[in-house]
Amino acid sequence: MNLLKKGIAGTLESGDILIDIEQSESPGIHIDLSSKVKNQYGNQILEVIRETLQEYGIQDAAVRAVDQGSLDCTIRARVTTAIFRGCGSSDYQWK
Repeated sequence: MNLLKKGIAGTLESGDILIDIEQSESPGIHIDLSSKVKNQYGNQILEVIRETLQEYGIQDAAVRAVDQGSLDCTIRARVTTAIFRGCGSSDYQWK
């Protein structure tokens, strides 16, 4: 999938995560994570974001994530939705 525009998903409510994704100007995945639980779960959050991007073949992206204590399943859902919105697609293949 190719990112054509900025994709945004999620909220700033407790237990959610706001994901903002767009095509990166430089190669690779660049994630800016802000989280109230970053010290405890930051590495896990980053891993879930990277795995989800990889699953959809996203190689060059700038991601801004504002976490409010979300679970892995919520992170995956928000990243997936932001990817599809950024690609201009609504052909979701939910598992």
